[in-house]
Amino acid sequence: MSDPDLVAFAEDELTRALTLSWRDLSKITPWGDTFEGLSPAGREVQVERNYLWAADEGGDILCEVAVFGGPSRYDQGARVSRLIKKP
Repeated sequence: MSDPDLVAFAEDELTRALTLSWRDLSKITPWGDTFEGLSPAGREVQVERNYLWAADEGGDILCEVAVFGGPSRYDQGARVSRLIKKP
């Protein structure tokens, strides 16, 4: 069962990640980063964001976000993803 606090953070971060255009992202894909943040409930968490080619290079981009309570709790984190369609 997913933690609602982590899911809320992951969805919010995904919304932010999807504000970048396919054109801009295509120049840096594949790319990812991990950073620390505070969840809506005030917990310290790690956020991992990745932009990957969904299939073939130059096609749709898969944006993935994972939010978790530290490396040892990665598997208990929340994960969300969406496609950024090639125009």
